[in-house]
Amino acid sequence: MGFFKKLKETIASKTEAVTNVFKEGLAKTRTALVEKVEELITRRKKIDEEFYEELEEILIGADVGVTTVMQLIEELRAEVKKRKIESAAELQPVLSEKLVGMLKGDGISHLNVAPAGEITVYLFVGVNGVGKTTTIGKLAHKLKSEGKNVLLAAGDTFRAGAIEQLEVWGQRVGVDVIKQSSGSDPAAVIYDAVQAAKQRQVDVLICDTAGRLQNKTNLMEELNKIFRVIQRELPTAPHEVLLVLDATTGQNALSQAKLFGEKSGVTGLVLTKLDGTAKGGIVIAIRNELNIPVKLVGLGEKMGDLQEFDSDQFVHALFAGLIQKEADQEES
Repeated sequence: MGFFKKLKETIASKTEAVTNVFKEGLAKTRTALVEKVEELITRRKKIDEEFYEELEEILIGADVGVTTVMQLIEELRAEVKKRKIESAAELQPVLSEKLVGMLKGDGISHLNVAPAGEITVYLFVGVNGVGKTTTIGKLAHKLKSEGKNVLLAAGDTFRAGAIEQLEVWGQRVGVDVIKQSSGSDPAAVIYDAVQAAKQRQVDVLICDTAGRLQNKTNLMEELNKIFRVIQRELPTAPHEVLLVLDATTGQNALSQAKLFGEKSGVTGLVLTKLDGTAKGGIVIAIRNELNIPVKLVGLGEKMGDLQEFDSDQFVHALFAGLIQKEADQEES
């Protein structure tokens, strides 16, 4: 079976509702990336240096990332030579296939969970302003709607208003928040939260942490201390250390992922605000350049717009028109 026909069938088996959330959330990126590539291919019939340069510009403009773009262009040049491709139209399925390959990975990146009867702990990290607290609130809502008993820990004790912000989300979704006063030791808050989680027999404990510290303490040292507190009480935890990144910052998000990823044991990424940016190509760069899976994506303002990252859905939302057209061509 052809590549695109198979991809089309994989996507067709998934729920239509989720597909629409991805389609709407990635509309700006689709315009900036896929439609511009299609326009380039229609306008430039011939594959020459100018064609490659324009393609490079489009990809970098959608924040696919310079390293990834250079790799992609090199692979395309090799394919053009190997297959003796002359027209831009012939190159389109090859380009789509390469981008899809970079994005695909393992389908849905599920969040890790604790064995039955144990408490699942998710630790959230990330700089201020990326949407960390909002993401925690939305995840709490998602898990609660799945029937889980959820507890939140206000471990970001340094940022003004962070505790109150988490409390507001707790009230909105009907979940308790364990907190201490502003400026308290974050590890002490997390310790209290773990004890409360045990006593109340909760299913999931979600911990917020500081994006930066006002005092001289190193942020990574603070995170390590929190880690030790959790692991002493719950040896298999935390089950995920989720780094929240703001997709609208593009390459800056990639730099943050590299910095945090190296030093804080990050197991998964959360990309927020994908609906508000044309830079959704950053997902391609992140998946290609980092060995950390994207676990969750924020695709809108509503409570239900936090979705598990599903590479098939993502690809379909971006390339729906192309996949349909190329699947039809494979059939004919």
